[in-house]
Amino acid sequence: MKISRLSVRAVAAGAAVAALAGLGLAPRDVARAAPAGAVAVPATPAAAALAGSLLARLGRSAAGSYVDERTGRLVVNVFGTDAGAVGAAEEAVRAAGAQPRRVRLSQARLDEARQTLDERAAIPGTAWVTDPRANRVVVTADPTVTGAKLAQLNRVTSGLGEAVEVRRASTVLRRFLAGGDAIWGSSARCSLGFNVTKAAANTGGKGSPKDAPKGGAAPKGGKGGGGTAGQPQGAYFVTAGHCGKAEQSWSATRGGPQIGTTTSATFPGHDYALVQYTADVPHPSAVTTGGGTQPIARAGQAAVGQAVSRSGSTTGVHTGTVTGLNATVNYQEGRVTGLIETNVCAEPGDSGGPLYAGDTGLGLTSGGSGDCTLGGKTYFQPLPEVLQAYGVRVG
Repeated sequence: MKISRLSVRAVAAGAAVAALAGLGLAPRDVARAAPAGAVAVPATPAAAALAGSLLARLGRSAAGSYVDERTGRLVVNVFGTDAGAVGAAEEAVRAAGAQPRRVRLSQARLDEARQTLDERAAIPGTAWVTDPRANRVVVTADPTVTGAKLAQLNRVTSGLGEAVEVRRASTVLRRFLAGGDAIWGSSARCSLGFNVTKAAANTGGKGSPKDAPKGGAAPKGGKGGGGTAGQPQGAYFVTAGHCGKAEQSWSATRGGPQIGTTTSATFPGHDYALVQYTADVPHPSAVTTGGGTQPIARAGQAAVGQAVSRSGSTTGVHTGTVTGLNATVNYQEGRVTGLIETNVCAEPGDSGGPLYAGDTGLGLTSGGSGDCTLGGKTYFQPLPEVLQAYGVRVG
């Protein structure tokens, strides 16, 4: 996110303050042309909202959804053993402007598999996410999962049958924290996510209705727990929780004057932190792109198949697609749940940077595997949850 023209510029990887600017310009969310006779394709944010509505309406007849990357259409998986009920569900999906797709496994079956993994396979170096395109739970194991740990994982997953697919990552699953350059602490470098504001003291989770998801309680506690009761109104930014746990004071340049202090941080469990500005610097709700800016007007929910951009202090802007939602990641430091999974690359120092699509903020970079030379997988903390937890709004 942009802080000031003086202190932040969009520069190449390795530059001192690239992440503070929140580099990048995502293409606008534009509806693509639908095949002849099909309902017009919704823009991606609309597709995400439609998906939530349809899944709630269909209940047990639904088994996830995704945006088809080729056509841009929302696809809703339909499951059932009763032909009449399945037909009715398919008709409801079509009537809403989406494409139904019959699948073999129910959402309940996939949820049961995830619960088993949660209870019996919480092994550092593993992650799992429900992939609606594959209609199964995809488990990733990094190179540290060997010997007894690998045997344990194989025992658990083999008992889950076709509901689970295991994939090996070639690089270690890690947080993207680095000791080096960008929003700088005394020993760690991260990336600024989004500028946010708090309208009044002790709002207790009241934010913009557009920005905050329904339901869910704000975390309790101070810096260790993530609560913000009693915090003053004013200007803040959000970043990764593991960054906030590592550093209290932040600067825009290495060894430079303080611009903000961490007021709350949560990690593991979730991965977000709130930093209050202590310096009088401009902080518009915009992503700096080097040649201009991309305004950020709102927070939104991601959709599988959605085209997204990510920016960070180490690698700048990279693009890709959302590959899964509600992912569980078992870092060496602990488990984080509810993450967005993508095929966008990232590297150490990119932690906390923004994930966005056009003028919609989606998430904060948490961690992953791989790099931006060979490619990789990156996980993001959803932004709406962060806004609700801290009682702030994008701005």
